[in-house]
Amino acid sequence: MSESTTDFVALAAPNEAHQKLQPFEGTFKAEVKMWMGPGDPHVTTGTMVNSFALGGRFLQQDYQGDAVDGPFPSFAGKGYWGYNTQAEQYEGFWIDTASTMMQTEQGQVNDAGNEWTMTGSMTCPATGDHMHKRSVIKLIDNDHHSMETFFTGADGQEMKAMEIQYVRA
Repeated sequence: MSESTTDFVALAAPNEAHQKLQPFEGTFKAEVKMWMGPGDPHVTTGTMVNSFALGGRFLQQDYQGDAVDGPFPSFAGKGYWGYNTQAEQYEGFWIDTASTMMQTEQGQVNDAGNEWTMTGSMTCPATGDHMHKRSVIKLIDNDHHSMETFFTGADGQEMKAMEIQYVRA
């Protein structure tokens, strides 16, 4: 093999950064709190099934919300989360039944290997304005993790929009 081929093969291989995602593999019950404005959050539950795809390169996420009254009665979502060895960053992709947009995020894990901060941007569904998104994913232990999502609007103010607590089923 040539040196350039060897470099390409090395970049394509999963590494220790991918292994940090292993505690997320499995089936988790979720409690979701969403703030769509001032006041108490809208609370729902569901199940997240995470499995590795493409030789351990990506964590495939399949979410099914429990049937509930409210704005998203049969919510479902899918995503992928992985580590880009060339860009040296974690990257995520998410789609769901609450919109038609494809959301992407990029970020890093802290030195302890238990907290990821992911950032991205999107169009605000309510106003059409551009807004920034920040998600913080915390690995509590092999059976518990959480995710908080914050949005920063045109006014520069960050607000918490969602919190999810996951418990291994």
